[in-house]
Amino acid sequence: MRPEPDEYAEMVLDAVERIPEGQVMSYGDVAELVGVGGPRQVGRVMSLYGGGVPWWRVVRADGRPAEGHEVRAFEEYRVEGTPVRPDGRRVDMRRARWDGLG
Repeated sequence: MRPEPDEYAEMVLDAVERIPEGQVMSYGDVAELVGVGGPRQVGRVMSLYGGGVPWWRVVRADGRPAEGHEVRAFEEYRVEGTPVRPDGRRVDMRRARWDGLG
């Protein structure tokens, strides 16, 4: 049984819940938004507790979704209208990145 999320995990999950439909943040962007930790720490929180939040809106810096979850992520991107690169393998970070302000 996994432990309850700590304060840091709750901050990360709250930040992810605020990412609007059709937009994404990188793991590093989320860490910067919460002001603590880095991409690896955010990734760890997402792997343990991210199932209840829109996890597909958190991607690698190059726009690739979480490994092993690509099919589901791209289904969500299609539904939400998230801009995807012409290669169809990555989110278009230039157009889809959320700045955390809106």
